[in-house]
Amino acid sequence: MKASYRGRGQPRERSHARLLRAVAFNLRHHVGANAERPGGSSGDVNQVSQILEEKGNDVLQIEAEASVYEAVKTMVAANVASLLVSEDGEIAGIITERDYLRRVAVEGHTDEEISVREIMSSPLIVVTPQTTIDECMALMTDRRIRHLPVVDDRGRVVGIVSIGDVVKFKSKQQSFEITFLHEYIGAV
Repeated sequence: MKASYRGRGQPRERSHARLLRAVAFNLRHHVGANAERPGGSSGDVNQVSQILEEKGNDVLQIEAEASVYEAVKTMVAANVASLLVSEDGEIAGIITERDYLRRVAVEGHTDEEISVREIMSSPLIVVTPQTTIDECMALMTDRRIRHLPVVDDRGRVVGIVSIGDVVKFKSKQQSFEITFLHEYIGAV
């Protein structure tokens, strides 16, 4: 049987191998440094852990007895839309920009007379590093929330994922898939 040739006289198999090497390179540099294929080297496709690898594990907190004014100042200074709320050394809830708008601004209270404890959302809805991105999207949509604390198997908070993080991840993934398909179609 004769080998099928394409382009510069290289067998089709070689051009496919070259394409696959290029795709693996793109994955490592554009989707994640440890990625060997979409979803990462661990074989786990589209997990929260991938978002945390890229964005980091920083989690900002505020004490429950702090004033809402202090919480807003902290969020503005850090350019974030949520803070985890701690009480007696434990995470007790989350305060978000939405909590502020709905429970302080609309009701006519002043920032300094209300404590974070009074307006925080509790109990927390959390995910694990192994939760899929699609599960996060569904949870955020169903519960109408924009931030999900990420907890490890011991219940420790190891990060927080926002709807913006999820959208950015999905956008990057779709961009990669489109590029891959264009390269694949061009190689055939």
